[in-house]
Amino acid sequence: MVHDFKRFPELTNSQMEIYYFDSPHKQITEDFTARVVGVHDGDTIRVEWRERDFTFPIRFANTAAPELNEEGGKQAQQWLEQRLLGKEVEVVLSKQRVEKWGRLLAFVHQGGQDVGDEETNLGLTKTWAQRDEGKIKNAFKSE
Repeated sequence: MVHDFKRFPELTNSQMEIYYFDSPHKQITEDFTARVVGVHDGDTIRVEWRERDFTFPIRFANTAAPELNEEGGKQAQQWLEQRLLGKEVEVVLSKQRVEKWGRLLAFVHQGGQDVGDEETNLGLTKTWAQRDEGKIKNAFKSE
């Protein structure tokens, strides 16, 4: 079996011992600083990092944003874009490190603030606990 490093540049923790030495680029195992070059939605950004010659996505840990086609989705994306695009951020890896779609899973800090917590405090996103309790389905609808 061969890992597709083009589509999934990050190895999950369980894949590390199998494919680590096959990786064409450095696997990220420690926190780092990067520049935000894109915002996909309310909980995923794209960054560039000096150790890699390509950009890659970061999925915010403990943050669940509405999808872009859901109520509040575009608003969360636009807020995050205004807050982070072009800025340096500190990326603090979560214990899991990589989520099911192959994105790095991390807490993103900028200006001393956890940006995921900021979004949640503003009501743009919910925590994973709220999502898992089933609250996210209607959490973003106006009451």
